[in-house]
Amino acid sequence: MIANSQTLSVARTNLLVCLKLLASFQAKGMSHVVICPGSRSGPLALAASILAKFNGLSIMTSIDERSAAFFALGLSTASGMASGVVTTSGSAVAHLLPAAIEADRSTQPIIFFTADRPKRLKGCGANQTVNQEDFLKSVCRLFFELPQEGIHFLSDISLQDLVNKSWNKAHKFPGPVHLNIPIEEPLHASIKEQDLILQDFLKDNSLYKSQQKKVQEIFLENMTESLPILDPSRPGVVIVGPWRGSNNGLKPFRKSLQEWHSISGWPIFADPLSGISFDQPGLISNWELLIESCLPIPDCGLQVLRLGPLSATRYLEIWLNKLHGKQVLITEGDHRNLDPLGLSCQWSNGFVKWLEKINQKSTIYRDCQNIQSTKLLECWKKIDQLSQSWLGKKLLLQGPCNEVSLAYWLPKIFPTHLPIMLSASSPIRDWISYAGKQSLRRRCFGFRGASGIDGTLSLAMGLATAGGPTVLITGDLAFLHDTNGWLFSHENPPPLVVFLIDNAGGGIFNQINLATDSTQTFDRFFGMPQNVDVFSLVQAYGIPYRQISCLEDIQSSIEWSFSQPGPSLLRVCTNSLNDADLRNEIRNHFSEEFRISS
Repeated sequence: MIANSQTLSVARTNLLVCLKLLASFQAKGMSHVVICPGSRSGPLALAASILAKFNGLSIMTSIDERSAAFFALGLSTASGMASGVVTTSGSAVAHLLPAAIEADRSTQPIIFFTADRPKRLKGCGANQTVNQEDFLKSVCRLFFELPQEGIHFLSDISLQDLVNKSWNKAHKFPGPVHLNIPIEEPLHASIKEQDLILQDFLKDNSLYKSQQKKVQEIFLENMTESLPILDPSRPGVVIVGPWRGSNNGLKPFRKSLQEWHSISGWPIFADPLSGISFDQPGLISNWELLIESCLPIPDCGLQVLRLGPLSATRYLEIWLNKLHGKQVLITEGDHRNLDPLGLSCQWSNGFVKWLEKINQKSTIYRDCQNIQSTKLLECWKKIDQLSQSWLGKKLLLQGPCNEVSLAYWLPKIFPTHLPIMLSASSPIRDWISYAGKQSLRRRCFGFRGASGIDGTLSLAMGLATAGGPTVLITGDLAFLHDTNGWLFSHENPPPLVVFLIDNAGGGIFNQINLATDSTQTFDRFFGMPQNVDVFSLVQAYGIPYRQISCLEDIQSSIEWSFSQPGPSLLRVCTNSLNDADLRNEIRNHFSEEFRISS
């Protein structure tokens, strides 16, 4: 142990350094920090509480580190700035990994502050000591181990250096950053010491205010990536996948897409998560249902401009494999290989810059008259309009609820100013197929980086806390996987409407023709229905709820949910077997009817 003469100075310095550390991140733009329980992380928690009281830092608490990390990821996504998560040492750090993986793959900024034992207590069997410094390294943009002897040895110069580097790494190519913070005992400063630290901090508080600057994404060009060229005077198609850039980058991205369409006249397939505008010219609403057999391809082939990662549909992958034209994949600063099909030339410095370079390379592109593309777009739009008309007659807003009709009607019913989060599994796939361009009337979020169902509710809670009223559309297994997310409704209840589609298990597996010897085998190992009374569960968390019995009830139920002061739950029950049959019926009709029409 440390000598008694050093006891007061260490505890006081621990708190002071933690205060400076978090205040420096707040000055950079961090406005939200989520605190998880722990003694070793006590100085960080106390520092955050001081900043909440005197500096306007928004803090939330969570007993579940996994849920806390996903909640913070939702906060970061909505705000565009990294939020922080504070945990104690040991297995608490391991629970951060699922959210760190998602942040890495979906390119969202987040910073983890994990308290640790000092070096003298590591590797000797001391309580709650593990190799936590290694847990998140594989997915983090940056890892910092603060002084191993204890944070009280961290100088002001080193502190500012690590803050600058951490903030830049978290945002320039957005993703997770991990700061592992050894804290020596005694951990907790006395009330007298806290008062002295606070007085000193308030005197110098100007150092930690009004320093916020917009983080500019800087795409470092990979010199091995030569500029791939597409010929806008010949037919092609634009496929816009989930948006993986910054919030600030979306507006110029949309403008560049409009410019490319005006140059090329190419049709556009847009994922609901693409973030592009509803009024974008060239959109094909029901492209996912039509590409299998209904859209004619020119004899000369079809070029493909792919923006971002692939959508969650195997039909698109099959279709892309059939094309014979050149394919170019453009990512927003992500130099990792994002083409599982191996068909494209990838350029990773962003669509805006790509178009700028294309325009510089040839002025001919600006004045090209693409007659073939114009005819192709007109043909595809005609087929698309026929398909929309047929779906409108087939999927009436009446009768028992089914997942297909929900995907078709919900984007038309929910107010257009409300962002919607789509959980992984069936909801996102159904919206790709049936929502059409109505889904683009508002910003849709979906955390498809790792394509898991983990953290769904906590993510949505974070989105609503930082971004305002939000709707989550989720399946029952994803919902049950993250029920601790309801705990965030106790502090400043966020305005979140949870629309639960309960199909009694993993209904998506009914869509992939799994061969099993019995229904019991399927249910046990794939469907996994859970014997949980959903309403009793949410009632335990104090959440108001309502059952929707038929499609006609949706409008009034949505109005009810918006009248609630905090989170609310709307639940519909569907039959996954019947819904799988309906999906097949629709695809078969499209294949037969619209192939003839084309």
